[in-house]
Amino acid sequence: MLFPPWVAPLLVFIFFFSGGYKDPEYTWYKDLFNRLQTGITVATAAASYWFVMQNLPVSISGVDVSLAAAIIVASTVSFIVNVSLVSVVVHLSTGLPIRDIWFHNYGWVLASYLIMSPVVVLLARMYESNPPLLGNWGGWSVILFLIPLYYARFHWDEVVKLREAFNKTVDLLSNTIDAKDSHTFLHSERVTAIASALARAYGLDAAQINTIEKGSRIHDIGKIGIPDAVLFKPGSLTEEEYNIIKKHPEYGVRLLEPASDYLSETFDIIKYHHERWDGRGYPEGLAGQEIPLWARIVGLADAYEAMTAGRPYQKAKTPEDALREIEDLAGIQFDPKLVRLFREIWETNPAWRDREVFLRLYSSKVPSLESSSPPSLEREPETSQKSS
Repeated sequence: MLFPPWVAPLLVFIFFFSGGYKDPEYTWYKDLFNRLQTGITVATAAASYWFVMQNLPVSISGVDVSLAAAIIVASTVSFIVNVSLVSVVVHLSTGLPIRDIWFHNYGWVLASYLIMSPVVVLLARMYESNPPLLGNWGGWSVILFLIPLYYARFHWDEVVKLREAFNKTVDLLSNTIDAKDSHTFLHSERVTAIASALARAYGLDAAQINTIEKGSRIHDIGKIGIPDAVLFKPGSLTEEEYNIIKKHPEYGVRLLEPASDYLSETFDIIKYHHERWDGRGYPEGLAGQEIPLWARIVGLADAYEAMTAGRPYQKAKTPEDALREIEDLAGIQFDPKLVRLFREIWETNPAWRDREVFLRLYSSKVPSLESSSPPSLEREPETSQKSS
């Protein structure tokens, strides 16, 4: 707003600073991209601003609103260019659809751009004020005003770090269960991959898929509260032991209740992923559409993974046998629509179809896998009347 359009982009490119220098993986080309991406964003915003100001005078009822129009146009252009450049890079790196990357990760930022853009006008006017509001230079006023803005940004960064630390704590809890039983290695990763594919085929949006992935990662967290003598019993469970096992969904919700601000959206998955379509599941005996969709998705994925994984006391089923059993139980244990979608996906031979293939690919960190989640635990398939 204060200088020709080329000045701000040049200054941004030269003086761009990122805390990524502390990260050994923050390479020179990442820094170059960040500088160019930010510089291009500022350049297009500045060009848009000056174009509107000089060529498109706007007035409403005789009142010149060119400045407001220019700010809105520049802010919108800045948002589109900034997010588009990042989304393209993320798409090239992960293969995720650009639309999902855009709306799930950055859609909420638009409001921030539009709300904060008037601050630009205020700062520019403070800099140009004559006489200066503070001292003998308008820049002092700008610097003073930026202090609370910097504090807000610092506070937001701390909130993000806190959430990341919390997520890692949940991962640690899941890893603790996995470490107890080598037979369930990468169980939650595979369940997450299957559930994610099902959710995508069902037509759910990126935000819902993200919640399902998060919930499937920790769907068995309640097994921390189950005694080891029951959880790892090599033979069939007694009725009393089975009743103890059936409490793990409620244990999971209770365990995560203090973190409800972050994880409450996953509680239905954790609590109801062992419910059955015919109402004979647990913990509440819900039936049909009463069972939350996300829990139905994770429940089917969980059952297939357990069937094909095998246990010391139970031989693993082949993928074909597991598919037939799931189809036989459509409308009995599983949502019939989900079973149809599951077969369609299964026939495309996804990475998770065969457990050994999945384990090899996951260990090699092949990017085609749909999940990078922490492990959990499952004792035997839900199709057993005394399953966990």
